[in-house]
Amino acid sequence: MERATLDPERPLQPAPLEPLGRPDAGLEASASEEAEGAQEEGSGVDRMTENNFWLKKMEISVSEAEKRTGRNAMNMQETYTAYLIETRSVEHTDGQSVLTDSLWRRYSEFELLRNYLLVYYPHIVVPPLPEKRAEFVWHKLSADNMDPDFVERRRIGLENFLLRVASHPILCRDKIFYLFLTQEGNWKETVNETGYQLKADSRLKALNATFRVKNPDKRFTDLKHYSDELQSVISHLLRVRARVADRLYGVYKVHGNYGRVFSEWSAIEKEMGDGLQSAGHHMDVYASSIDDILEDEEHYADQLKEYLFYAEALRAVCRKHELMQYDLEMAAQDLASKKQQCEELATGTVRTFSLKGMTTKLFGQETPEQREARIKVLEEQINEGEQQLKSKNLEGREFVKNAWADIERFKEQKNRDLKEALISYAVMQISMCKKGIQVWTNAKECFSKM
Repeated sequence: MERATLDPERPLQPAPLEPLGRPDAGLEASASEEAEGAQEEGSGVDRMTENNFWLKKMEISVSEAEKRTGRNAMNMQETYTAYLIETRSVEHTDGQSVLTDSLWRRYSEFELLRNYLLVYYPHIVVPPLPEKRAEFVWHKLSADNMDPDFVERRRIGLENFLLRVASHPILCRDKIFYLFLTQEGNWKETVNETGYQLKADSRLKALNATFRVKNPDKRFTDLKHYSDELQSVISHLLRVRARVADRLYGVYKVHGNYGRVFSEWSAIEKEMGDGLQSAGHHMDVYASSIDDILEDEEHYADQLKEYLFYAEALRAVCRKHELMQYDLEMAAQDLASKKQQCEELATGTVRTFSLKGMTTKLFGQETPEQREARIKVLEEQINEGEQQLKSKNLEGREFVKNAWADIERFKEQKNRDLKEALISYAVMQISMCKKGIQVWTNAKECFSKM
């Protein structure tokens, strides 16, 4: 098969996809190589084989949250929340099962795991963590990150994060992720030994690439705009929901006032007393139900927040592509400059203004030996530059192919999850309205019997 001519001025495009045994086969192979490289360069821990991993499939849960007090890196006392992660092997065919393993992790350790995954799997839409501090809260909901209700919701979110990673066809095979679930001591040291911090792209470099890249890929530009719009829409939806929750809470508590008034009224009425007392009871029950309703609503709000944070994960993939495109363009520009210098030396003509040209006019021409030596050095640099450009081009094409495979997987997941969440939310609202109608129907019957 003929190899396509490399064109550094054209945006990175995926190489033609060859038939794969499974949709994710090529993607998994690429990620496996990256993960192996990460471990070889870092900790030296023997990588768990793929077969051993699948033979030991695990059930993962974050079952408990505990408030603790300790000292931080500055030797200052601090209060934090630790989360109990439990893993249990699925029962084997012989009927025997492995005992449940458990360990405690802080939120900062979850952040460390995700930062590692972002560096070593830049083409993957890495699942986000739940919020560290409460956002889009209504007035009765505490914004304190130590509030028991918030800690419970974050516990559920952290469990969901682990399940997202464990169900991903590539991330689930990572050794660091496996050790996160099974090795409590020295896990941070193992992560740091991989050298992931040295491989991380700086924010300044990413920002520079965003503004200076000449030929951005329209697909990634559109994806970035989509992620911005997704974040904007979900943020607006969550703000509206918080305002509605405030008003709904007020409406329900008004029914509590009805209940108190009817109960007090029944005390001074003889014939209507029973009917008023019963109507007041129905109002009190209805008013007290709002707390459970809004607690259920928070569950759906957290599902929306997950995709609010997924928007940043999409932008991270776009930024990595922009960096690769920018590096490719800089390499092509440097190669073109060296070729021009070599041609000018060979022909003795200078096409553009340069300091070297001015020096030549002031101090005379170089000797033939000096010119030949410079040409030889430039030719070596050109050959090296062509190889680097070829390598960057192929690396970029592979990145685009793998990134779009994972983006398509993410889109299917997003459509399925949001559809299910919104339908469930609508069903809950319908049920809530039916209960309201039933309360007033019961109150009507009470009034009719008076």
